[in-house]
Amino acid sequence: MQPETVRSPARVLTSLVGSYAQPDWLIDRDRLRERFPPRVRATELWRVDRAYLEEAQDDATRSAIVDQERAGLDIITDGEIRRESYSNRFATALEGVDLENPGSALDRSGHPNAVPRVVGPIVRGDSVQVRDMRFLRSNTSRLAKITIPGPFTMSQQAQDDYYGSREDLGAAYADAVRQEIVELFDAGADVVQLDEPYMQARPDAARAYGLEVLRRATDGLGGTLAIHICFGYAAIIHERPSGYSFLPELVATECQQISIETAQSGLELDVLDALRSKTIILGVLDLSTNDVETPAVVAQRIGRAFPYAEAGRLIAAPDCGMKYLPRDVAYAKLESLVEGAAIASAAMNPNTNRVDPR
Repeated sequence: MQPETVRSPARVLTSLVGSYAQPDWLIDRDRLRERFPPRVRATELWRVDRAYLEEAQDDATRSAIVDQERAGLDIITDGEIRRESYSNRFATALEGVDLENPGSALDRSGHPNAVPRVVGPIVRGDSVQVRDMRFLRSNTSRLAKITIPGPFTMSQQAQDDYYGSREDLGAAYADAVRQEIVELFDAGADVVQLDEPYMQARPDAARAYGLEVLRRATDGLGGTLAIHICFGYAAIIHERPSGYSFLPELVATECQQISIETAQSGLELDVLDALRSKTIILGVLDLSTNDVETPAVVAQRIGRAFPYAEAGRLIAAPDCGMKYLPRDVAYAKLESLVEGAAIASAAMNPNTNRVDPR
């Protein structure tokens, strides 16, 4: 009789949320930190001549991929190296936007910010990030994730001079996002993540039409979809509420993964009770400080989720994007993330040292 094969227990995987620290030789990080995240193009931030910018961004993206692999991350992103912010690269590439005459809207901090001014039908012409995804896929054999701004958030980060209805504007953005997602999967994405921070910032509008347009963009699609919802960049938004104002509602989507932040806020994780059907991308790196967490601290933060989610349903990550951190700090935090996830996985599966690696 053949002995029964002992299978490896599930473990906590690791990933970036999206962005990684861009190099100083590529982008003026001091100017980036001095302003709100750009919603319109901010080409003045790039240090490299436009004729050489794409090649420079490619080189910096390769470096970000190498850093992630060297640190040991399981799921690799392109680090959003080519973006001035998480949303403006996509939002300003769509038809129907007057790039020469931007509008204005209140940012989540309550301050006015220049935003895309919608003057005609929002239409996605050529693909926006498909080359980015192909580049990522050609430079890693690991699981690959790419991020895209969500339709609700883009509708809140725009001045509407055409539709006359946030719901209609959001629906148009949803159709553009859906077209892009399909092509991103075709280009080799294992995970496509939609960033929807304004669902947390503006929960009433999110309930009124945000969830509907998000589902319009994602329901019925093949491939693994994630939703990132957060309290804002720690470098910009310093105060953290004690809990999410919009989170359990995301159970109604078909997206398999939900990304939340818990490190800086010390979020009570009983909120995960309502999300038992989802994989949780668990923010366990505090990005408000350059202090590097020890692996033991990371493991403790991950362990707080174990009463509500087993190891195989958790992906440990930073709270949010890492673009405002110094590069050496960002990398050191990634190493702690990977080591901490290994410690937490071993604690959940104490017999891992006896497991047949087959």
